[in-house]
Amino acid sequence: MTSLPRLLFFSLTATASLVITAGAQEWTRFRGPNGTGISVTQGVPAVWTEKEFAWRVPIAGQSHSQPVIWGDRMFLLTATDFGQERALVCVRKTDGQPLWTKSYPLPMPRLGNKNTGYANTSPVVDAERVVACFVSNDHFWVRAFDHAGRELWSRDLGTFVAQHGHGASPMIYGGHVIVTNDQDGVSSVVALDLKTGAVAWNSPRGAGRNANIATAYCTPITHTRADGSVELLLTSQSHGVSSLDPQTGALNWEAPVFTKRMVASAVVAGDLVIGSCGQGGGAGNYLAAIKLGGSGDVSKTHVAYQLTKATPYVPTPLYLDGRLYLISDAGIATALDAATGRELWTARLRAEFFSSPVLIGGKIYCASTKGEMIVLATGDTFQELGRSPLGEGTHSTPCVDGGRLYVKTFTHLVCIAAP
Repeated sequence: MTSLPRLLFFSLTATASLVITAGAQEWTRFRGPNGTGISVTQGVPAVWTEKEFAWRVPIAGQSHSQPVIWGDRMFLLTATDFGQERALVCVRKTDGQPLWTKSYPLPMPRLGNKNTGYANTSPVVDAERVVACFVSNDHFWVRAFDHAGRELWSRDLGTFVAQHGHGASPMIYGGHVIVTNDQDGVSSVVALDLKTGAVAWNSPRGAGRNANIATAYCTPITHTRADGSVELLLTSQSHGVSSLDPQTGALNWEAPVFTKRMVASAVVAGDLVIGSCGQGGGAGNYLAAIKLGGSGDVSKTHVAYQLTKATPYVPTPLYLDGRLYLISDAGIATALDAATGRELWTARLRAEFFSSPVLIGGKIYCASTKGEMIVLATGDTFQELGRSPLGEGTHSTPCVDGGRLYVKTFTHLVCIAAP
């Protein structure tokens, strides 16, 4: 008969194994755990050379998609045939070797801005499936696959009109795939049943103050309120920062305080939620901090502060230990006291950014458009810890998993690990 201590040992071992396994699956969506951009992994180096890449493999076509990971598999989107075909690619995490590709013809007119692309979004993955958006002017396909590449379901949400293409990534919550469809036409936030693709709810969105720039590129996040209920937080020009019920799509509150296009996603900073807006060239960009809570339109009562100096348009900020870290498109790094907006430090990085920074082991990793990873220290004083090559430029946000850093550059996927 097995002794009680031995049973306890096996029970604890199994529990620890489950915790480790669950914890390892941290980068399953855009910007990792709940879109915070923060990883608890250790061992990622702050400096390296190209000779020290763990591996670097080519990815057909071109994309700005951040990879996502489950188990030994990594998934990302790409666009081939000059954007006329979209593909979901699965590679092996350990060495980058291709496992499968699912391609779909999706004709679309040539985009005029060289900084935009046809595969800007990240998939989202769980233990059973990976879900991705395949979008053109004529179709907004949401497709789910098992990890072996078999298509499980597809749903066409209709047409999509936007100057710079599609850029909002899907997320999974409460048995639903939640997709933001803020565009220059009829807009909505849609929840699809995770198992079948059936529409669970559809929340209409406003047209924005300027119908020509109503498109938003925010990926939603969730926030648990003091009463234990959960809200879905989004940013868009039409609604500013807004809160929806993730089970029904009903509007809880909104703060329509933005007059320009929204690209960065929302960030919760203590009892505030942060949003920023802007335009190409950086003229008139600004950031707003909104007090969480309330009901209806809270723009007159809940705006804690607004900032106009060196605020980001595309990169999403980071929040940690009471500090808000901003990386502007033009390469100005700033640390703020999140509660008040007071500047702690600012520095020019001599680089430009479209990817969002991530925080790994207490260090900020910023991937520049020229293909350089700049690493900064957190805290009340500015400190640059290193600059390292990525092999080529990138607009993609880094992905982190198990002590390794992965970056999708314009045409390759790169893995950086400790020696």
